[in-house]
Amino acid sequence: MSETRSAARRQVLRRRRQRRALLLLTLTTALIVTLVVVVSRAIAPDDAVADPASDPVPAASSPVAVSSPPAADPAEETRPICETDAVVSALAEGSDADVIAAFGGGEPFRAAVAAGEAPCVDLHEAGRIWVVANKRHALEPIDHWPTPQARPQSTRIVAGGWLLDQTAAALDELSADVRAAGAGTIGVSSGFRPYDFQVETYNRHVANRGKAAADLRSARPGHSEHQTGLAVDVVACDSGCGDHDSFGGTPQSEWIVANAWRYGFIVRYEEGHTATTGYSAEPWHLRFVGRELAAAYADGGFHTLEEFFGLEPAPDYG
Repeated sequence: MSETRSAARRQVLRRRRQRRALLLLTLTTALIVTLVVVVSRAIAPDDAVADPASDPVPAASSPVAVSSPPAADPAEETRPICETDAVVSALAEGSDADVIAAFGGGEPFRAAVAAGEAPCVDLHEAGRIWVVANKRHALEPIDHWPTPQARPQSTRIVAGGWLLDQTAAALDELSADVRAAGAGTIGVSSGFRPYDFQVETYNRHVANRGKAAADLRSARPGHSEHQTGLAVDVVACDSGCGDHDSFGGTPQSEWIVANAWRYGFIVRYEEGHTATTGYSAEPWHLRFVGRELAAAYADGGFHTLEEFFGLEPAPDYG
């Protein structure tokens, strides 16, 4: 019996020694691992790069760094305006409005042309919205036929009525607002005139008035804004419509003088500027130049396209 107890006691002691050894081994292993980590951190370089996967993801409300816009290309800034990529591209593939925008808007466009810094802009090119047709500058080509054309849809047509489509659309907006403002109604009395039609018109004026007087009232063929589709003659209408000579001083005329630029139009031949334009005043003659150029024209207090673009006066065909 005593031998059995002794054997049991020895077995218990043996198990205790095994548990102590296992505990000692575990503690020793943990100590070694801790020492390795501490030593590794101590000798790691200061600029060690953290694992990107461990970086916290910013919350939706966290500020996000915004990259700065690329710096302007100094070479682009110093190039002549007509050689910049924006202008070259707009002239080759864009609309007239795109070209003006590439210059920076209506006033920068005007200023560059007037200063002689925009040789890529041809003021004689009949198909452009900035074309200047006067007694010193014929249209190029002289037999230009504008396209696409349209007739105003909500403006009264007295005669003619065909215009370049953008001119017709702008005129519809203008005439609707004339009515909405309580200034009456306007009607179209003349729009696009082909070269051959202008031959007949001019010859009729010469026959009725003589050449000198005709030149004050009618353009010679190839020099008429009506051939571009950008010019329109309007009259005042109530129950009926008046004529050109009775348009000035009407509520319609006064409203147009104050507001035409908002729709891209200017009154091309104003009172007191015959020495520059070569024509008597024509308050009924509206010229479409687009909203950007019309705004620059109004803001600058200009009265003729000649002064607007820095051109010499054109009082005659000399």
